[in-house]
Amino acid sequence: MPTRPHGGSLTNNFIDKSKIDRDLFTLDVDLGLKKEIENISFGVFSPLKGFLNEQDFLNVVSMGRLANDLPWTIPIVLDVDDNVAKKAKDSLQVALRNNGQIFGVMDVEDIYEFDKKASAKSIYQTSDPLHPGFQKFVTMKDSLIGGEVKVVAAAATTTAAAADGSFDDKFRLTPSESRKKIEEQGWKSTVAFQTRNVPHVAHEMLQKAALNIYDGLFINPLIGKKKKGDFKDEVILDSYTVLIDNYYPKSRIIFSTLHTEMKYAGPREAIHHAIMRQNFGCSHIIIGRDHAGVGNYYSPFAAHEIFKDYPELEIKPIFFPAFYFCKKCQGYVNERTCPHESEFREELSGTKMRKMFSSGELPPSHLMRSEISKVILTYPDPFVE
Repeated sequence: MPTRPHGGSLTNNFIDKSKIDRDLFTLDVDLGLKKEIENISFGVFSPLKGFLNEQDFLNVVSMGRLANDLPWTIPIVLDVDDNVAKKAKDSLQVALRNNGQIFGVMDVEDIYEFDKKASAKSIYQTSDPLHPGFQKFVTMKDSLIGGEVKVVAAAATTTAAAADGSFDDKFRLTPSESRKKIEEQGWKSTVAFQTRNVPHVAHEMLQKAALNIYDGLFINPLIGKKKKGDFKDEVILDSYTVLIDNYYPKSRIIFSTLHTEMKYAGPREAIHHAIMRQNFGCSHIIIGRDHAGVGNYYSPFAAHEIFKDYPELEIKPIFFPAFYFCKKCQGYVNERTCPHESEFREELSGTKMRKMFSSGELPPSHLMRSEISKVILTYPDPFVE
């Protein structure tokens, strides 16, 4: 059965388009922000019903919890410039528009300024402007608007809606939909796998190790803005489609995309990833080495240690040792199962895969399935520029 939503109830915030006042002040948002607003309304960010007010924002930044002490580590906020802030201040509600289409409304409950650098340093544990998450945060607009959001009811079923015609929406499930699938499968335990990379064989071994213990696997690649050099969304989707079609039992897998932006916030983002997957109905989540990290900003197991600060989370982390290929064992192993020295080890990572493809080197089949390598090679440039 699906795990209880974070905070106890699943957010489902919708409005009939005919009930949206045509005279409302209209806020134009880009596709990434539209997806984030949908995440709120669909319940991905339960129990949030809207963008954070000032008190919740300050608590999340400083304590990693909402004002009511519920675990929450990444601020979900709407930043606007001074001009929009002034116009919104006199409005009880604003219409939300993307690509010329009104898709929802937002109640204006709070407008406030914030200390960008201090907040970013607390979230990302660095003030280095080269950190992609820190840099994105400090370049936000000067004011934040807090308040509940609702999207047009027709978009409630994302798998059928593909409201903006995106190529990737066909794989997207709402938490209500994923929970229904888990119930239909009769799974008592479901393990989530977060990824922003194409799958290599070590990923496959990790996922299948979980399937040896738990009933089902929820593969949930993150689709959204990523840093330069990461694999493009369409490459990730095509690669996973090939892998699942050829190497996974369909009755044990749910494949769904998560439409949000990578923050590269390391341990804080690991908690955020777990909370979202709890809302999708998962009972467990695989937390890897340097989960959601970038560069050398976080210690390799910081994302493991932070879960000690959040014992009340109902979704439970799974900390597998890092898998590597042992040339002597002739297979994928870890430090618990392999006695051989480092000279026999072939480490595998998304970074290594990206470097191999960038240099025109094709990974050997024991590192990446040949079917996946062929998919990647069909793209002249598979990386984010």
